[in-house]
Amino acid sequence: MGHRRGFPVLDSLEAPDLPDLEALPVMTYTYVTNELHNIFRGRICHVSRKTAAGSVCSGRSPVRRCRMRDSPALHKFEAEDRDEQKRLEMKHRKEEDDLYRRFARQREEEERRIRDEFRDEWEKELERLTSRFEREMQMKRKRDDQNVLTLRHQQEKEDLEKNMTLRRDKKKESITRKMLEHERAATAALVEKQSHEMLELINEKRSEYMQAESLYLDSNDGGYVEEQVQPYPSHAPAPAPPALSKYQVYNDPVEFTNVDQIAISVAQEDQKSFTDLVRQLVGRCGSDIEKARTIFRWITVKNLNTMSFDDNLRGDTPMGLLRGIKNGTESYHVLFKRLCSYAGLHCVVIKGYSKSAGYQPGVRFEDNRFRNSWNAVYVAGAWRFVQCNWGARHLVNAKEAPKAGNKTKSDSLRYEYDDHYFLTDAKEFIYEFFPLQSEWQLLKNPITLQEFEELPFVRSLFFRYGLYFSDSNTKAVMYTDSTGAATVRIAMPTHMQGSLIFHYNLKFYDSDGDTFDKVSLKRFVMQSVVGNMVAFRVHAPCSGAFLLDIFANAVTPKEYLTGEPMKFKSVCKFKICCEDLQTVMVPLPDCASGEWGPTKATRLFGLVPITHQVINIDLLLH
Repeated sequence: MGHRRGFPVLDSLEAPDLPDLEALPVMTYTYVTNELHNIFRGRICHVSRKTAAGSVCSGRSPVRRCRMRDSPALHKFEAEDRDEQKRLEMKHRKEEDDLYRRFARQREEEERRIRDEFRDEWEKELERLTSRFEREMQMKRKRDDQNVLTLRHQQEKEDLEKNMTLRRDKKKESITRKMLEHERAATAALVEKQSHEMLELINEKRSEYMQAESLYLDSNDGGYVEEQVQPYPSHAPAPAPPALSKYQVYNDPVEFTNVDQIAISVAQEDQKSFTDLVRQLVGRCGSDIEKARTIFRWITVKNLNTMSFDDNLRGDTPMGLLRGIKNGTESYHVLFKRLCSYAGLHCVVIKGYSKSAGYQPGVRFEDNRFRNSWNAVYVAGAWRFVQCNWGARHLVNAKEAPKAGNKTKSDSLRYEYDDHYFLTDAKEFIYEFFPLQSEWQLLKNPITLQEFEELPFVRSLFFRYGLYFSDSNTKAVMYTDSTGAATVRIAMPTHMQGSLIFHYNLKFYDSDGDTFDKVSLKRFVMQSVVGNMVAFRVHAPCSGAFLLDIFANAVTPKEYLTGEPMKFKSVCKFKICCEDLQTVMVPLPDCASGEWGPTKATRLFGLVPITHQVINIDLLLH
C-alpha cells in the first residue's frame, strides 16, 4: 500500500531527475499523491499495497519508472497554487474575524441587557425596602427600636443583593451556554462552507495541472508496466460500508512511525497559517491515509484542551489559528475537518450520541446529556471514522514512564494516544457512538437507538486485546436467574491467551457501596478461565442492581513474578439486575488474584496438567 515505508530504492536503473515533491504546494501535491498513490522521492521504488477495490497486491508490484517534467510551467503552478491557497485562506480568515467580532458584539449586548435588567430590578426592590423602612422608623420613637429596624434593614439589603447576584449569575450562565451553542453551530457552518471552497480550489488546480503537465510511465523502456490507481474523488461520495477492514488497510501503528514523527515534530513548532501547517504535515505523505494520519496525530499530540492562550489573539499569529479552541466555538472535529480540506481530503462532522464520561450501562439516551460529534474521512476508497478527542493524548502514571537516564520533572510524565480511534471499523465504533443519521453508521444492517443502548458497554482496550462476546445475547444489562446468578463470558484470541490477565470489581449500581453485611461484594463473583473463555459468575447477595466492572492487562511471566501490583484498565461494564432472589448465596473465600483455579499459572508459565484434567468450574457451579 502507498503508506508503507522502507521499500528498497533501485539506484542501478537510470531515471530522469524528479522535482522535490516536498516543496510542492498542497494542491499540486494532492494531485500527485492521489493519482499515483505514492510519493516519488528519489528514483524507482517497489510498491506493495492494498487496492481500494479490495484486492490485495501481495509481494512487490512490477517496478515502474515515473517521470515528471521539471519545467518552467511546473514552477509557475507551484507559485500560483501556493499564492491562491494563501489568498483563499486570507479571505476565510477575514470571514472568521467578522464572525468573531459579531460574537463579541452579541455577548457585550447580552451582558449589557442583563446588567441593565438587574440594575432596574435592584433599584425598584431597594426603593421598596427603603420606603418600608422609613415608614416603620416614623412609628418607632425609642432609639433601641430604631437600631433594631436599622440592623434589620441593612440585613435585608445584603440578602437582596446576594439573592439578585446569584440570580444574575445563573441567568448569565444559562444565556452564555445558549450563545455558545449558537456560536458553535455558526462556526461549524462557516467551516463547512470554507472547506467546500478549499476543496473546490484544489480540484480546480488539480484539473489545470493535469492539462498543463503530464505524468506518464515509460512502458516501452525496460519492461516497465503501468499501474492503474484510482484517483481521489473530486466530490464527496455517499456514505457506504467500507469494503476493507482497518486491519486490511494497516495492521500495526508502527507502519506510521515516520509520518507520526513528522506530526510530533510539527506540533513543536508554530505556524502562522493553515496553509503552512498542512504543507508541513502532508508534504512527505505518500497517500491519503498518511495525510489523514498526520493531521490526526498532530491534533492528538498538540493536546489543545490544556493549551494556554493570550486574551487578545489575532488571527495572523501562531496561536491565533486555534482561537476557536480557546473560545470554545471550534471542536476537535471541526478543526480536523478544516485541516482535511487544506489537504484535499473529504471529511464530515457527524452528530449523535456517545457512551462517554458519566455513562453507565442501562442508561437511556433521552436528552442531550450524551450528545457528541466525531468525523468520517474518505481515505483508502471508503469513509472511515476518526475520533480525535478520544484519541487525544492522555497522561500515563509516572511509574510507567521510562526510568533510564537523568530525568527532569517533565521527563517523569508520559503521554499516549489511542490508535483505536483512527479509522475505526464501523462494527466496533457502533459500540460507543450512535449517529443521528443511520447511513453514517456505515453498517450493512444499521441498528436502532434501543439496540445501541442494549449493546455491552465496552472500551477501546476491549478491541485492542481482540476480545469478543461469544454469546450474541450478551447485553449491557444482564438479569439473574432465581438463584441470583448471572454469567458474563468474554472470549480471547488465541495469540493473547498466554498474556492476558483479568480482574473485576462489583458494587451497587446506584451508589459507591461495595459491601453487603460488611462483606466485600467481590466475594460474590467467581472469575475463571477455561480455554479461550473467561467467565465472571455473579451471585447477587440481595435483590437490586449491581455494577460489574471488568479489567484486563497483558503481561509477561517476568512481569507477573516481580511482585509489583498489576495495573489493570477497564475493558467493559455491565449492570446486573436481581429482581427476585430465592436462594441465599454464601460469599466465596477471598481470592487475591481474582481468578480461581490454576489456569492463570498454566497460561502464563506454560504448565501442562499431567495427572488431572482441567475442570470446568462454571459447569461445576451449575
